Formats: sequence, C-alpha cells, structure tokens
Amino acid sequence: MNSKIGILGSGVVGKTLSEGFIKHGYEVKQGARNKFSEIASWADLVVLAVKGSVAEEALDLAGESNLKNKTVIDVTNPIAEQPPEDGVLKFFTTIDESLIERLQSKFSDTHFVKAFNSVGSSLMVDPDFEGVKPTMFICGDKASAKNEAKEILDHFGWEVEDMGSAKAGRAIEPLCMLWCIPGFRENRWNHAFKLLKK
Repeated sequence: MNSKIGILGSGVVGKTLSEGFIKHGYEVKQGARNKFSEIASWADLVVLAVKGSVAEEALDLAGESNLKNKTVIDVTNPIAEQPPEDGVLKFFTTIDESLIERLQSKFSDTHFVKAFNSVGSSLMVDPDFEGVKPTMFICGDKASAKNEAKEILDHFGWEVEDMGSAKAGRAIEPLCMLWCIPGFRENRWNHAFKLLKK
C-alpha cells in the first residue's frame, strides 16, 4: 500500500479526499500551487484535484521529475468557462480526445488513472446508499497504477469498473456532465452511478 498521499489542490475536492485518506489510515500532504513540487516529491502516490483548465499547469508546478513512475489519480474534468446549457456542462475537449489523454501524452513517464470525476465531493468517501455500493469507472494505461487506485477505492467504499486505457476517458469524463444535470436543473446532488450486471 502506498501510504504517503500527496494531494495537489486546496479546494473542496482536495480537502474531502485528504480527510478521507487520513480516515482510512494514509499519511497525507495537501496544498496549493506553491507547495505542489514539495508535495509531489514527498508522495508515493499523487492525487490531481484542481480545475481541469489548470491541470497541466499544476503538473508542471509539481515537476515532471517528481512525478516520474508515480501513479497520479486524476480527478479533473475538462469543464469550459462557458455556463451550462439546460444543465449540460460545456467541455474544452472534443469527443475524440479526453483530458487524461492530454496529460498522459505530455507526462509520459507518469501513470495516470481517471477516478472520482463523476460524483460530488460529499459522496467521494464512504458513500451511503443503504448498503448498495455505487460504481466508480476508472481508466488508465498502466495496470499496476489502476490496481493502486482500485485498492483506495475499495477502502473508500466503491465498486470499481476498469474501462481500459486512457482513451476511455472520452467516455468517463462526460459522465460528469450527466451527473451534474439533476443538480443544475433541480438542485439534486446526492446521487451516484451503478453498473448493473447479470
């Protein structure tokens, strides 16, 4: 188990995940941009919990050498600055390229795993749906990195569905759009996805 978790981002998502890791026995360092390099250097595993529009910049500040051969759990979504239309977010990526693919291409020696992007922060850790485990869809190019993410998600109370390579980010990232529609339209934010299987 990677016990030292570095969280890049000081917003609500970063704080929620930080508290969750501490609750489940991990050692955590979390901080804003001026601390990213120090955090990434110290950590066994890094969580990228910033706005999608500054994801590349955050990783630059963390330092490519500090991230080399490490797993980075990518919580980001490529949300554009324009407001939603009928509750539907706008993305700055296209249907044929996800943000995780961009990050993986630029930081080729880092092992990205998309996770936690399609649920609100209040449900990221120990989600309670009366005994039913919600599904977290993940993707990434390196199996060992996904196994690290699966272990964390299992501790946090999720059922994990591995959707394959980083290209699956093209499908997983837009789940954020779907998740947000009830919130924007009806102020309903306490839901998660569940994949039913026979």
